[in-house]
Amino acid sequence: MVTSPAARDARPHAGRPAAADPLEEAGLPTGGVAQRLGVSPTTVRSWERRYGLGPAHRESGHHRRWSPQDIAVLETMCRLTARGVPPNEAARAALADRTAADRTGTSGPTPPDQVTGLQDGARRGPGPGGSRALRVGTVRPECRGLARAAVRLDAPEVVAILRDAVEELGVIDAWTEVIMPALRAAGRKWAADGEQYVEVEHLLSWNVSSVLRGVAVGTAATRPVPPVLLAAAPVELHSLPLEATAAALTERGLPFRMLGAAVPPRALLDAVQRIGPRAVMIWSQDRHTADLELLGRAAASVWGPRGSRGGAVVVAAGPGWVRARLPAGTAGPRTLADAVDLLEQTVTG
Repeated sequence: MVTSPAARDARPHAGRPAAADPLEEAGLPTGGVAQRLGVSPTTVRSWERRYGLGPAHRESGHHRRWSPQDIAVLETMCRLTARGVPPNEAARAALADRTAADRTGTSGPTPPDQVTGLQDGARRGPGPGGSRALRVGTVRPECRGLARAAVRLDAPEVVAILRDAVEELGVIDAWTEVIMPALRAAGRKWAADGEQYVEVEHLLSWNVSSVLRGVAVGTAATRPVPPVLLAAAPVELHSLPLEATAAALTERGLPFRMLGAAVPPRALLDAVQRIGPRAVMIWSQDRHTADLELLGRAAASVWGPRGSRGGAVVVAAGPGWVRARLPAGTAGPRTLADAVDLLEQTVTG
């Protein structure tokens, strides 16, 4: 068979290794590494200066070039600080991983609970941010880590942080102290910078929804009480707060029926008649979606045979409702905790 010169040149010659990957040969500059990790170049330089996380090999007089092994160390640093591990301990673990990889030819990040010096119950401080970091303010380390992971579009880490937060804090505290501050920060970035941060907000919202739904459809035993009916106002597209409510009800063993976003009035009222709930929660995020007439009609709905007719307490949840104008037979809790407490008292009382 005749082989062309180009094909012969493309074949590795006997005794000579195949051409190396360009990144293996040249490495990435600091700016490229920072962009890949979703942090600022200043953060990368700070990690190198403070914790010795610089390139393993650097030629005198040349700019820093980061090999895949060097970048793996920084990725470990990002993962650990995202989980709330203090930066100095995360750096020690990242360097230990590189040393172990050099000895064994394998690699893998150290789990946060195995980092040297981090005892059970120890306070986990926040890690460094970056110019692309979401401004979440004074929040729990888990929230700061969630925001960093979302900016990096690190979906597996986002899910891990969310699951840990729900398991350790419970749905209500996880929603209030971890999820909501991160969602608000993503929303502010989106509003301020246009389309640049849409991907961050969408990735975060989708994974929040996935984790909450996983809790809500779990196999927890439910108490023998009528289900709570959950729905958004007719043109309301926000449904994450409803999903958080459903997950919190599941934690308490309370059944629910979820209708989701933008439920038309006729569909909602028909569901009330068919299910016969003791409590109906209607969510409104903005004033223009709040339908006071629908609230009144839902509160006035009755069902059952004459002499034993029943009705529901209607819970108007969300910032869209003007509480001073709520019709009779409705309630307007201000927080998720208040809403879930009210729903529980209503269906079990």
